[in-house]
Amino acid sequence: QVHLIESGGGLVQTGDSLRLSCAASGRTFWTTVMAWFRQAPGKEREFVAAINWSGDNTNYADSVKGRFTISTDNAKNTVYLQMNSLKPEDTAIYFCGTGSSSSTIRYWGQGTQVTVSS
Repeated sequence: QVHLIESGGGLVQTGDSLRLSCAASGRTFWTTVMAWFRQAPGKEREFVAAINWSGDNTNYADSVKGRFTISTDNAKNTVYLQMNSLKPEDTAIYFCGTGSSSSTIRYWGQGTQVTVSS
């Protein structure tokens, strides 16, 4: 079992920055990838970014490339999502997930709300 706890969400204005954190505990050695997804009201959950635990392979959704950066701190079993130049369309609940790949997420966090006002 792997437990994930997200933090760092909040209410910001267009153009502001936020950094989300996801702390993992438990059998993290069962997993290969840490990823961020988001779900806006009335929409399906969508992929945002992913990284392997060694930190040398990252992947981003086109909508966030150049604005968001995913990173890991293996000593803390924590993955971060630095979000810059935020837009109202980034408003969503952001979920951290882990699994063998970004398309096979096995464990999810509870989510953290990000709201970007115009």
